[in-house]
Amino acid sequence: MRMSTKGRLAVAAMIDLALHAPNGPVALASISQRRKVSLSYLEQLFSRLRREGLVESSRGPGGGYTLGRKAAEITVAQIVLAVDESADDLGQSGQRPGISLDLWQQLHTVMLEHMSSITLGGLVQEQLDKGVKIEAPPVRMAISTGPALRPVRTRAPNSVFAFAHSMAV
Repeated sequence: MRMSTKGRLAVAAMIDLALHAPNGPVALASISQRRKVSLSYLEQLFSRLRREGLVESSRGPGGGYTLGRKAAEITVAQIVLAVDESADDLGQSGQRPGISLDLWQQLHTVMLEHMSSITLGGLVQEQLDKGVKIEAPPVRMAISTGPALRPVRTRAPNSVFAFAHSMAV
């Protein structure tokens, strides 16, 4: 049996998010670049993950996604079930020749039980143990790093009324 592309991509994106989350919210665009996946496809997946409470989103500059729970509390089964079609349609689109629907449902159940024993935290730790490098977020600099300029003072009138008043004196 194989896990769907949606499920595999969602697990990979969640690992990426968990690895980069300590630096603050992670933009989907950065995950899209690192994973070489369409941004719109990631948006669809993360919409489903957010609905299930696996991720949280924040808007605005510096916004992005963070984990909805601790990585150790999120299982691979939860991620896969959040993005894949439900197990109820297993075999509904036509039974495979020579293999009963019960067998496929049993295999699906065994797979889900195994995926329930694997946590996102464990997968992240495996990546760190392999020596995966996490780039630091870019340092945001102020507009100007030099000393503040003093305002220019002029003695010229700043309105037509002040100009008229200066002419009358």
